[in-house]
Amino acid sequence: MSRPIVATIHTAALRQNLAIVRQAAANSRVWSVVKANAYGHGIDRVWQSFSDTDGFALLNLEEAILLRERGWKKPILLLEGFFHRDELEIIDRYRLTTSVHSNWQIKAIAEAQLSAPLDIYVKMNSGMNRLGFQPEMVYNAWQKLRALDNVAEMTLMAHFAEAEQPEGVTVPMQRVEQAAEGLNCRRSLANSAATMWHPETHFDWVRPGIILYGASPSGQWQDIAGSGLQPAMTLSSEIIGIQNLQAGDGVGYGSRYRASAAQRIGAVACGYADGYPRHAPTGTPVMVDGVRTQTVGAVSMDMIMVDLTPCDRAGIGSKVELWGNAVKIDDVASAAGTVGYELMCALAPRVPVVTE
Repeated sequence: MSRPIVATIHTAALRQNLAIVRQAAANSRVWSVVKANAYGHGIDRVWQSFSDTDGFALLNLEEAILLRERGWKKPILLLEGFFHRDELEIIDRYRLTTSVHSNWQIKAIAEAQLSAPLDIYVKMNSGMNRLGFQPEMVYNAWQKLRALDNVAEMTLMAHFAEAEQPEGVTVPMQRVEQAAEGLNCRRSLANSAATMWHPETHFDWVRPGIILYGASPSGQWQDIAGSGLQPAMTLSSEIIGIQNLQAGDGVGYGSRYRASAAQRIGAVACGYADGYPRHAPTGTPVMVDGVRTQTVGAVSMDMIMVDLTPCDRAGIGSKVELWGNAVKIDDVASAAGTVGYELMCALAPRVPVVTE
């Protein structure tokens, strides 16, 4: 580990966050969402920290197989279902639960040679207009699946586009009620935001994602600041160089920042090739030796520059937190015009990762 940048995964935070989800949805079972390699944290690193969950939800067969090979016996849900009919053989072999959102999938299940019936999640379109049957088509799809020998337990599944808003689930829930009329079915509706803020959506299974990793579904840390949720990833590095600027001196590519007076700045071993947002502007928060300061100038491939004016004791080797417990990933993302989800998922393979 010659370069000082490192990402630290906090397993105690992961366990704490799952416990908070259980408190928020005490009467529901929990699908812990570990798609996108557990939101960049590494599914193989974190799954045991979620061992108290009722099931894992993800996208890739490869990740599902990994969990089975590591010894996970409980349910695994494929959130987007299968993409080709020949994948049903793998789904059958590893006993996975698959979502169904299209008529061709129903036909494929009907024609498949399976060792035992599969559990199915029927995905409806509650207004996000990505995947799923329209509400008026759900009953017909449900009955087709219910009639198949290859189908075991069935659950109605939907997703919310605006659950971070106070009234963001009202219309989608009306569509769910329309779709569920006459079915008397299990339901899995609540994403992270709905799990935290809309208990009327909890039903049988909730599907938390971003909150398990200690970031806010709204993109604003203050919205979860009192929840007990803890950041599960710290990205840290060190000061590797120092420059003393005079008034008018530029910093970085394009000289997007110019000093207005004498100023000391530090170069940090972290850049967009590590997953730090390239569009983060001057003023993005950062912590140096426990003192909050800010970035200056353009983010480079391998370095960012930070203002050392408030950091009197900072020098070569001073510790830098890019995001973590002191600098929330949501605050960095907000400054860069994105969301914490993206920063987590963008962590580059070249960054060493340790767990604690």
